[in-house]
Amino acid sequence: MKYSHRVSDGIHILSYVYLHQDAKISSTKLAKSIDSNPSLVRRLMSRLTKAGLLVTHPGTASPSLAKAPEEITLLDVYRAVEDQYHLLHIDDQTNPKCPVGKNIQAVLEVEYAKVQAAAEATMAKITLAEITADIKQRIEG
Repeated sequence: MKYSHRVSDGIHILSYVYLHQDAKISSTKLAKSIDSNPSLVRRLMSRLTKAGLLVTHPGTASPSLAKAPEEITLLDVYRAVEDQYHLLHIDDQTNPKCPVGKNIQAVLEVEYAKVQAAAEATMAKITLAEITADIKQRIEG
């Protein structure tokens, strides 16, 4: 199973930008912090910008938050960078001749929708301000 790190990397980018507001921040510098490559960082920054979370200026290394960190939630980042908004996925290749295989998808759709709604409600309560405060506390020891 392949896991997406886009949300984690998106939050990383926003946190880095906020915590280093007075520094020049290039995609190369961000990529080193994430241990990734600059093109991935630029793609994520583009998505964050389109979502109204980040402000960038082409040709300059001066990104900034588009909103106060208290106004940016984990859900905002999730919706900005993920292509699919489903945390859980149903196997649609089950055997229709089996009573379980024939019915499992419909049952799981309902239950997975509950999980998705609960996860999104929780993500909506977690702000970038909380995340960066925790990072700062850990840095300062």
